[in-house]
Amino acid sequence: MSVVETERHGQILVVRMNRPDRLNALNHEMRTALAETWAGFRKDEGLEVAIFTGAGRGFCAGEDMKESLKDGAPGGRRPATEDPFMEGTLEKPVIAAINGFAMGGGFMLVERTDLRVAVRGAVFEVSEAKRWLLGGYNHGHIANLPYPIAMEMALGFRFTAERFHEIGFVNRLVEPDQLMPTALSMAEHLLTLPPASRVNTVHMMRQMRPAPSADMQALAAALHDHGDKNDLMESRAAFAEKRKPDFKGWKDPADRYRMPTVGSTKR
Repeated sequence: MSVVETERHGQILVVRMNRPDRLNALNHEMRTALAETWAGFRKDEGLEVAIFTGAGRGFCAGEDMKESLKDGAPGGRRPATEDPFMEGTLEKPVIAAINGFAMGGGFMLVERTDLRVAVRGAVFEVSEAKRWLLGGYNHGHIANLPYPIAMEMALGFRFTAERFHEIGFVNRLVEPDQLMPTALSMAEHLLTLPPASRVNTVHMMRQMRPAPSADMQALAAALHDHGDKNDLMESRAAFAEKRKPDFKGWKDPADRYRMPTVGSTKR
């Protein structure tokens, strides 16, 4: 059984993550298969639009914590294969069909899509604040959301599909049996557009999305090292063992008051 399944519907490719027993968590095998699938989609002249979804009751639960613990490193191993979807070099539009949980790295997959359809009751979470030394500061900014909502996302609160639809992060909210028909209908609309218009418009819209400045990215890099990095693996071990984590915070407690600033960081 492949961890990534595909279906062709004319010029539309359905890409389905297929580890339903693990809520489609991203292990190395899954990341590699996705990279290969997106690379093939990019080069295939018979395919123009993709629909990205998951098998079972989850879209994607994000990082495979068990694999990270086995490897002794947080974040998961990245594939050797270039992934045009993750690298932002994929010229073709991708529609997310979100069938359930989209957490952490799974949320980031949704975030990279161009249009989004979600089932009622789907749950979203930006999980960096729970797993790293810096929360997901950039996600609400990229989505052009108001400050308090971006802050809520960055601090690891969960959002329902209904809430995300209200604030404009999700295009369509549907019953489960209408998820794929709705995504396919949106894909078919895209195929009615002149090819250059479709490709050029998607490219232009992507370029207009907000992005953190170089100074903000440098500050983020410093904050990712600002604290006791043993907490990274402790968060994953506690999750896997279903217990309360024992976080240390800082090796020197005074460090919490010695915050990096924009002027003190260089990339």
